Formats: sequence, structure tokens, C-alpha cells
Amino acid sequence: RCQRWVENCRRADLEDKTPDQLNKHYRLCAKHFETSMICRSSPYRTVLRDNAVPTIFDLTSHLNNPHSRHRKRIKELSEDEIRTLKQQKIDEAFEQKQATQESNENNEQNTVSEEGGEEQEEEAVPLTLEERENKDYLKSLFEILILMGKQNIPLDGHNVDELPEGIFTSDNFQALLEYRINSGDEVLRKRFEMTAVNLEYCSKTQQKQMLEICENCVREETLREVRDSHFFSIVTDEVVDIAGEEHLPVLVRFVDDSHNLREEFIGFLPYEADPEILAVKFHATITEKWGLNMEYCRGQAYIVSSGFASKMKIVATRLLEKYPQAVYTLCSSCALNVWLAKSVPVVGVSIALGTIEEVCCLFNQSPQLLVELDNTISALFQDNEEKGNELKKICRSQWTGRHDTFEVLVDLLQALVLCLDAVSSDLSVRWNNFIVSRAFVLSSALTDFDFIVTIVIMKNVLSFTRAFGKNLQGQTSDVFFAAGSLTAVLHSLNEVMENIEVYHEFWFEEATNLATKLDVQIKLPGKFRRAQQGNFDPDLTSENYYKEILSVPTVEHIIQELKDIFSEQHLKALKCLSLVPSVMGQLKFNTSEEHHADMFKNDLPNPDTLSAELHCWRIKWKHRGKDIELPATIYEALHLPDIKFFPNVYALLKVLCLLPVMKVENEKYGIGRKRLKAYLKNTLTEQRSSNFALLNINFDIKHDLDLMVDTYIKLYP
Repeated sequence: RCQRWVENCRRADLEDKTPDQLNKHYRLCAKHFETSMICRSSPYRTVLRDNAVPTIFDLTSHLNNPHSRHRKRIKELSEDEIRTLKQQKIDEAFEQKQATQESNENNEQNTVSEEGGEEQEEEAVPLTLEERENKDYLKSLFEILILMGKQNIPLDGHNVDELPEGIFTSDNFQALLEYRINSGDEVLRKRFEMTAVNLEYCSKTQQKQMLEICENCVREETLREVRDSHFFSIVTDEVVDIAGEEHLPVLVRFVDDSHNLREEFIGFLPYEADPEILAVKFHATITEKWGLNMEYCRGQAYIVSSGFASKMKIVATRLLEKYPQAVYTLCSSCALNVWLAKSVPVVGVSIALGTIEEVCCLFNQSPQLLVELDNTISALFQDNEEKGNELKKICRSQWTGRHDTFEVLVDLLQALVLCLDAVSSDLSVRWNNFIVSRAFVLSSALTDFDFIVTIVIMKNVLSFTRAFGKNLQGQTSDVFFAAGSLTAVLHSLNEVMENIEVYHEFWFEEATNLATKLDVQIKLPGKFRRAQQGNFDPDLTSENYYKEILSVPTVEHIIQELKDIFSEQHLKALKCLSLVPSVMGQLKFNTSEEHHADMFKNDLPNPDTLSAELHCWRIKWKHRGKDIELPATIYEALHLPDIKFFPNVYALLKVLCLLPVMKVENEKYGIGRKRLKAYLKNTLTEQRSSNFALLNINFDIKHDLDLMVDTYIKLYP
């Protein structure tokens, strides 16, 4: 239909535009449509029929319209005319030049208002020849910076320390400028033909200013869509190092105008050690710098590295105090047990998690090491090949992010230690020095009794939340029923806490058996004995020490953390998932969403009709045809052709899928996080740039070079 509109309007210049671009950026006046094509449901709103096509046009009126001759255009002035303009505001020579340009640009004037209606006259804004050349020059610079950002080319080239004294070499930016000049860019050639060879074409300060404008313009494209959608959620990833400074990556979730849930990366926030300062700056960046209204925020989640959890929890609490509907949840991309383990405020757990990551990283770096580990596993599991093959498969995945990470580690520990010992004691030239030294260090860490008892206790404590956490990352129905099972999970953990003496005795016995198998001495941690300087209680046993220092605080923390992350408001929101038809069917269509939907009452277009609309929604699916399948996800429900007849249901589903605990069903709309990980993996720490990161991760977002140039001129005149 868009194509027919363009053809009827005789707009050849729009024929190459996509329907989405036409719909978003172009408008047609109602005067071009027959009266029969228009439905007037109210005096304030005009609605076109689905098959409406414009047919009424006067393609000759502009020839007699004197106003159409005064279009906005660019005018080039000579040096003499510039001087004359400075002395007199209006000059005859300027009028003559204007007349000449009008005759040259006659074709441009004739592509005028088929859109009908009166056009606002625009005053001509003259640009001097110098200003025009400067804009073209800046546009060339911006094009090069955007190219470098999208292709992840760092600004700097050779390190000064690498070059002999007195030798000058171009950085990457200057080298691309020179290449462009040599390829025929006359604007750049004219600008730099008189410049000394060893001078920078564009200073570091100017590059930084221009990069900030690039970053802001690209980010604004995403933020504009977020604002149009109204509701959104905020998610942060693990703290990362950007050129020597810690930053928080920030992503935003929203439902776009095509009903797709998207998760997009929008920038980095400098990390602050003081959580209260971090909370203030976090809020200021989102609201003031990025222009999002937190009143529309419906969810917040923070994926954190070990040791940062308590600080980010304070940030979440401060935001909840201001915006109660910004529900604090788990993030769908992080397993519950991994998230809980990282939040445990016990140093030994943080050290164990770091060691596990290092072991996984070492084996992933070397295919030869993985083959060596496979051989070790085969030798150890000769009597249980099925188990051995399963462990080999797990070793080739990112097993440190699994729900059962600690179970896998306990099963693998002996094989890992034997493999690392074999590598570190190999006298041949099979392994390089780096791998040999890392193997020795990690083997020592894995055979420390403190590490062994920590992973065994974590395995047993987190076994109570494993199935619950797995369901949270499952289908929509799994998430719904998981919310109802939280009470049972907490009951089990409270029972463990009440009988911690008995449970810890079993856990510690398992740890000592594993240590014996690895020939590890059972003792109190060396750092504890050194700190006490021999003055500790002689009756203090390793078993009692680990009960007080590890088992008790871990169980207490996990109980409290589950209560905090699954607040009453969060659980009420998850109960609303019974709106999804497949969940409705499993409940025999005996559901009562209106009781739980009260928290979203202000988000509904017609809250007074919610009860009746929900009744119609249930009846629709209960009495569906035999060949009609029940939509199994929010994504499927949002894309139903008749969802527009259920505006309240649509609004509820839209807000529910924004909760960070819900996974992005269509993977192509959740690639922001994957691209972020790829950028961090492929870019050296010292070469990372928050500006370039945004350009690289959002390489497919359109950019307006003219807007960037105009913004730069305005900010730095």
C-alpha cells in the first residue's frame, strides 16, 4: 500500500524507501483521499480505511504559486560579498547571486507539496563559501569516525615507545584521512594541502568531542523508540574495565512498535565505589543525560561480579524508594544459582568463583588442553562411560554459567587436578611456559582444602534452588508455576537453617572424602592461623570453623536474597502470566488475573473495563476451534492479529514481558548483550572506548551526518 501511495503522489525520490521508513518519516494530508475512504469516529480523530489510497491531486498549482519559489537553500558567497555583507545587511550583489542560484536550482523547487495544505514559509539562511566548505570537511571527519567505530578500529596506531626517536607515524585516524585524500576527497585535500607533514590533521580534543556527538546521536535513535514505547526496564551487566576505569554496561528493554521485545545496549556508566553516590549518578544519567522518565520504568535487574552485589542492591533499593513500580528482579540471562553464589558475602566463595572462571578460561584457550582433559576423564570414568561422555561435552560449553555449576565442578575436580598436574610436570616442549605456570598455580588452588569445602557446601546449599532457578529460565508456563513454588523452596531452606548442625555434618564429611581422594590435608585455612598467631582456641575444629564462617552465613543470605528478589510485587506480576493462553489452558481457564493486575491499573488504557475484557479473553480461548493452538508465549500473544480488540490485555502483556526475569523470545531482538560481550572479548582493555563501543555494538542503527555536523558547530562554534 505504501508503494501505491508513492506512485500516486508521483514521488520518484521516495521509491527506494522501505515501507517502514515511509510510515515513520513521511505524512500525507487527508485532502488527497476520497470522503468514502475516511472514517470519522470523532471530531478529533481521522482514521483511514484499511484499503485507502490517495487519488486527489493538483499537480500544476505550484507553477502559479509564488510562495513555492521561496524554499530553503544553500547559498555560496564570494569573498567580496562577505565583506559587503558585513558592512551592509542587504546588498545588490547578494540579490544577483540569489537570482542566479534560483535559476540553477529550478528542478529542486518543482518537487513541492503534493501533500496538500499550506506550507510554512521558511526564511532563506545563507551559508558563506567558508561555512559550506567547513560543513563538508566536518562531514568527512564524522564519516571516518563512524567507520572506525563500526569496524572497531582504535584511534591510536603505533605506540610512541615502539618508534625510534625522531620518527613520526600517523595514528589510525590520520592514516584514514590521508587515504581518503589520496582517493580523491577534494574537500579534505583543499583543507590540508598546505599543512605540514608531521602535524595532526585533527587534534585529540576535537576527536573526543566529535566521538561524544556520534555516541549521543546513535544512542538517541534507540532512546527515541524507548520513549515512543513509554514503558521500559533497565538492566546492567558485570562491571568492565574501559581504558583503566571501571564501568557499568547499561541495557534497556522495551517493546517496539512492531510488538517485539528488544534489549538494546545504550552505554556505559562510570562505576563508583560508594553505592550511595553510584545510585545518585545512575539515576541522574538515565533521567537527565539520557532523558528517560523513570516513572515508566517497570523493572530493574543487575548482573554483578562477585563482591559488587551488595552495592548494586543499594542502587536498586534507592530506585525502588522513588519508583515503586520499577520491580527489582533477576535477569533472564543469568542462572539463579550463579547469581546467588556471586551475591554471597563470604570471601571464600568469591575466591572460589574466581578460581573456577580462571580454570574454565585456561582450558578454553587451548584445544590441546581440552584433549588432555578428555583423556583424563576417559581414564577416570572407565566404569561409567555415559557419565564421562556427559562431562566431556560439558567441558566444551560455558559450564560456569549453569544452574548446576558446583555439582559439575565436584564431579570434574579430580580430573581437573590430575590433568593440570600432568601439564605442570611435563618436561617436554609440548606446552608453553604460560600454560605450564598457570597449570601449576591453578592445581595448587584446586587442591586447597578451603576451596574444596567451599564448593561442596555451595553445591549442597544451592541444590534446593536448582530446579526453581531452571524453571525461571524455561517457558512462560514454567515461570508462572515456579512463582507458586517459591514458598516450598523457602520452607526447605528454613528447615535446613533450623537443623544446620546435622546438615553441615553431612556436607563436611563429603568435603573430607573428596579431599582424601585428592590427597589434600584437612586443616584450618593458613590465613586464619596466621591471623590468630597461634592464639586461637585449641578446641576449634575445621568442621565448626566452616560451619560458622561458611554454612550458616550462606544459608541465611540465600533465604534473605530470595525474599528480596521475589518481593510480593514481583510475585503478583508473575501471577499475571496466566494471561498467556497456554498457561490459561493448563489452569482449565479458571484464572483470576484481575486480582493480581491491580498493580498495573494505571498502565491500562481502560481500567474500568478490565474485568469484562478478561472474561472475553478467557471465553475466546476456551471456545477456540479444534485446529487452533494456544499461544505459548507473550511474544506469540502480542503478535495475534486480533490483539488490538483487547487493549487492556495487550497493555498488561507488554508490561509483563518487560520484566527482566522474562527471556527475550526472539533471539534477534536480544543481540545487544551478545554484541557487548563480543566487543569486550575482541578489544584490548587499553583500546576500549565507551564512544566506540556504542558505535560498534549498534552498528546497524541509522545515523544522520548532517545532524552530527550541525550539533558539533552549535556546541563548538
